Order: sequence, then C-alpha cells, then structure tokens
Amino acid sequence: MAASAHAAQAAIANAIKASGVVVRLEAGDFMAILKRIDEPLVVAGMGGVFKKHFQYLTSYKGLAFFTTSPQQLLFPSRVEMVQAKTISIPDM
Repeated sequence: MAASAHAAQAAIANAIKASGVVVRLEAGDFMAILKRIDEPLVVAGMGGVFKKHFQYLTSYKGLAFFTTSPQQLLFPSRVEMVQAKTISIPDM
C-alpha cells in the first residue's frame, strides 16, 4: 500500500512538472472536486513559516488542485491519504 501511495504521489508530482498547471481553490471547492473523483488520492502537508497551515493536493482530469486551510480538513473514509514531508507549489 505504501509503495502504491508513493507511486501515486510521484505521478502527481510528475504531472505538475510536465504541465506546470496548479489550480488553487478554496477548501470548500477542493472538497467539491473530491466528490467527483471515484478513487481520490490526497497528498497532505504542512506549510507556513510564521503561521502554520494545512496543505492539500489532488489530481482530477489531468489538472492538479491545491488548497490550504488554517484547520485540518476532514475527508470521507474513501479518500486515500498520503502524508508528505513538504508540498512545493510554484508561485503564480
């Protein structure tokens, strides 16, 4: 299971590098995207230097979707979670 989660995380990272497209969403819109995905995978991490926040990344129809939240989001049990050490998203 860990190997498949790592492979999925690598696939998301490669997709971001290849396309350079990251869609930033509000947390509620991110959750709405997850409802559309049959077997969602979410990569979660922590960000912030002075004020910590939760970061979340998923992929849907070839695009990477990213959100941040001051509070930890609660996901349905059907969502596969991968905890990342860090998530680096290009600045826009």
